[in-house]
Amino acid sequence: MVYAIVRAGGRQEKVEVGTIVVLDRIAADKNGTVELAPVLLVDGDKITHDAKDLAKVKVTAEVLGNERGPKIVIQKFKNKTGYKKRQGFRSELTRVKITGIK
Repeated sequence: MVYAIVRAGGRQEKVEVGTIVVLDRIAADKNGTVELAPVLLVDGDKITHDAKDLAKVKVTAEVLGNERGPKIVIQKFKNKTGYKKRQGFRSELTRVKITGIK
């Protein structure tokens, strides 16, 4: 079993070939593919975590589409002063499918 831990959008995700992952918004090339930076590679009993060896490893993914996350409502309130503030936020996300770990 081959899997990798990749760095994407400030987080680390465990991926295998065929895995669908939702990441922070990333720009794809004109073919709709993106390359992710591996942090760890597990190939059966062999574990690779050295930076020089990981530089040779490529984790490629196909962009399935861009989407937006759920709305987060931010509310601030201070008692007896009349201060109220309301703000919303939706994160920009990209859904990708891992196509290869080489």
